[in-house]
Amino acid sequence: MNLSDLSNINNLDPSNIGSWPLAARAIVILLLCGTILFAGYYFDTSDQLQILEKAQAKETTLKKTFETKQAKAKNLDAYKAQMVEMERSFGALLQQLPGKTEVPGLLDDISRVGIQSGLVFQYFKPEAETVKGFYAELPIQIRVTGNYHQFGNFVSGTAALPRIVTLHDFAITKGGKSASEMTMVATAKTYRYLEKSEIKSSKPSKKGKKGKKRKR
Repeated sequence: MNLSDLSNINNLDPSNIGSWPLAARAIVILLLCGTILFAGYYFDTSDQLQILEKAQAKETTLKKTFETKQAKAKNLDAYKAQMVEMERSFGALLQQLPGKTEVPGLLDDISRVGIQSGLVFQYFKPEAETVKGFYAELPIQIRVTGNYHQFGNFVSGTAALPRIVTLHDFAITKGGKSASEMTMVATAKTYRYLEKSEIKSSKPSKKGKKGKKRKR
């Protein structure tokens, strides 16, 4: 395209493009192609690129999820073995909790251990049970007199009982009929498993929860 062509651009007839010089027609074609390409990118390709980015991000997430599940599946047998062992251990612990009918006998066992240890009971007072999940906790307030050796025998004797008994809140004070005699105050706690009927009755009902809604 020469200078004479450029000077004649203003004289071109838009309604008769076929009569334009070749250079002018080439420029118009290039502009149209560029406009079409830009419009295609803006209205179509850019949306497709966004969809592709989302798909790639989703693919990464799915790969991580797959790898996690694959690792769990690989260790499934080990998990099952651990579950069996946990159930066995839990069953063994549950057997150490007395039933409701066995509690009086267990209280007699605790008292017997204290007497066999040489302690003198000033009081032995079972208190109200506290329900905790699938078991109930029964605290017993005790006050006994004796010496350190007898206290030690009592603690080891209760620990050796076939049923679970724990001692809490020890308080030992000096004073008694002899110089070596002391008084020990403690809380012995034993536990029993709840029957299915007791577990159901201990759970708050849905009707009870609804009845507690505040009135607006």
